Amino acid sequence: MIDRLLGRAELKEQIEELEEENHHLQRRVEAESERRSDAVADRQRAEERVNRLEDRIESMEDKLERAESDEDDVEFRRVGDLRGDRLVDVLERIRGIESTDPEGLLTAAVPDADGVPSSVVEQFGDRSRLVRRAAPAVVVADDAGVVSAALSPPLPPDPFDAWSDRFRLDTEWFRPTGRFAFALVRSDTFALGTYKGDERVDFEGFTSEITEAHSKGGFSQGRFERRREGQIDDHLRKAEDALSAVASDVERIVVVGERSVLGKVREHADHTDVSDATGPPKAALEDAFRDFWTTRVHAI
Repeated sequence: MIDRLLGRAELKEQIEELEEENHHLQRRVEAESERRSDAVADRQRAEERVNRLEDRIESMEDKLERAESDEDDVEFRRVGDLRGDRLVDVLERIRGIESTDPEGLLTAAVPDADGVPSSVVEQFGDRSRLVRRAAPAVVVADDAGVVSAALSPPLPPDPFDAWSDRFRLDTEWFRPTGRFAFALVRSDTFALGTYKGDERVDFEGFTSEITEAHSKGGFSQGRFERRREGQIDDHLRKAEDALSAVASDVERIVVVGERSVLGKVREHADHTDVSDATGPPKAALEDAFRDFWTTRVHAI
């Protein structure tokens, strides 16, 4: 009665409600703490997994570094470029080697790093990785390990490998032979020579005016690009006409030049290669011809 008169009953009810709410909040806090503990535990477990993975990655990187270091320890005895009379001399020396064993000398044409035949792997062992680096190449080796080299000819043959009493080094892989056409194609320059062996017996060449880079943007830039591409296309059509005209007069056509335009004239060539030769058509053709008929020799 007195509590109600003094308003204490209402206060007590409010206190009880607050205590109940406080108790509920404490339970929520405890539950949240448990969830946070679980989250912390999950995070710790995740961190442990990350640490284990990082340790594995570090271990694998160490193994890779050691493997690469081991590979770096295996190097070519010598690397050099041969052309002209010097190349002829070296090829003749190798061809002059004979074996009394009908299977004492190995010759193998390796097309690329993934095409090393088992005969080469067995012969070279760990050094076969050098063959992969030298490919495409014609590999020569003898069963005694005296001869050991990879030659990268201008016109590599189809893949083969064979043991014999002589090395197989066909001249047409390394030197200009027969009657053939050799052309240099750039986006603004074309040069075409007809050859008998290494002697040029005919020549045709021209340059085309190609618009230089444009500094403006917007529509003007787009129009410039279309105009420039059209000029290059016109130049390449003239080059294709010249290649088509010479095709019936030669045994094969070799075309070298800019990578960006070679694809557009590839159908007219038996063999293509990239060349950075520049200058007037005739001088550029001579430079490209000399560079193309060069053989890199890797002594293994």
